[in-house]
Amino acid sequence: MFLIALMTITTLIIAGLFHFYWAFGGKVGLDRAIPTKDGKPLLNPGKFLTLLVGLTILGFALISYILNFEDSYSVTYFSKIVYAGWFLSGIFMIRSIGDFHSVGLFKKIKSTRFAEFDSKYFVPLTLFWSISFALTSYQV
Repeated sequence: MFLIALMTITTLIIAGLFHFYWAFGGKVGLDRAIPTKDGKPLLNPGKFLTLLVGLTILGFALISYILNFEDSYSVTYFSKIVYAGWFLSGIFMIRSIGDFHSVGLFKKIKSTRFAEFDSKYFVPLTLFWSISFALTSYQV
């Protein structure tokens, strides 16, 4: 379980840092991170929202850390963290399944660069996060 926790926390931190990078003007990987249709992005989140997403993802990493490495007696709000873990498991499962249009397992748009990366990397990663949060929330 230690390795799964470490992989979850590390990948969440990397994802959060990528959002900070993009918020401050970075371009590498951006074409693979935003869904497109007919060459036009379907999202235009802006700097503030991208920073907010990055902070949120880092918060998810903190929840994973607490679930895996903190003693349930030392954290007074631990039961709420367990509920958050189950909630995140559900959120990541929904993201894996997708919106039946541009993201997830059942997306209709499959010929874009984002769709290729979504199928190869993002869907398996969010499915891994979903399972990881479910396992760590259950084991507590």
